[in-house]
Amino acid sequence: MPGEGGPASAPVLVEREAGVATVTLNRPDVLNAIDAEMLEALVAALEQVAAGDDRAVVLAGAGRAFCAGADQGEMVPREAAEWERIVERYLDPVRLIAAIDAPVIARLHGDAVGGGLGLAIACDMRIAAAGARLCAPFVRIGLAGCDMSAGYFLPRLVGLGRATELMMTGRFVDAGEAERIGLVNRCLPAGELDAAVAELARALANGPPRALAFTKRAIRRSLDSAIGAEFDYEVFAQVQCLQTADHREGVAAFKERRRPRFGGA
Repeated sequence: MPGEGGPASAPVLVEREAGVATVTLNRPDVLNAIDAEMLEALVAALEQVAAGDDRAVVLAGAGRAFCAGADQGEMVPREAAEWERIVERYLDPVRLIAAIDAPVIARLHGDAVGGGLGLAIACDMRIAAAGARLCAPFVRIGLAGCDMSAGYFLPRLVGLGRATELMMTGRFVDAGEAERIGLVNRCLPAGELDAAVAELARALANGPPRALAFTKRAIRRSLDSAIGAEFDYEVFAQVQCLQTADHREGVAAFKERRRPRFGGA
């Protein structure tokens, strides 16, 4: 059904239910390849989600694949200044995913290739169907393998050696291997994917939103911070959370042996 992002034919759909926003790449006839129209729609959708009060976000793809990367029809000769603007713009969805306070889950089926891989690894968690494949294929067409955030996130997810291999060979990684090397959090039979993603999203949406936001910010900061600066932020974040109604509710629920009811205060 159409989401808040527009009609069913829109390149990106946004649906909301019970505190979970689902952002769906919607060009299934071309495996959700990203063209200029989809890129702008995705930026707008993520900005909409970032400005809202959603407590968890799912990034998904319609049809047979998550995302096949950049639309090859857009790979035409351009001046360097124009390419710089375009490549910079392609990183904006990655920046938005990283900046959204709510946890973002990538629902991966089929292929997540090139820019699709970049979107997936920018998310906080990745749940993959057994038939999914991931790939940073840029070197295969004479491009630097570090495109669309791969140079930043891949070494941090799978280690320097594996990331170097994946970026320099452009080989496909199936979901089973991806789980073994830490590229995805879970690999499941295809028939279990939707239920698992929904269960995780609901669990996160029912969690304490401020505590989760501080956790995400701390994790993102830790990727680049010196240990002293990170410890300073941990102290700040925990002091803020210790003063919240959600913390008091969590303690009360623990003592009363019941599930906590977090309200976001």
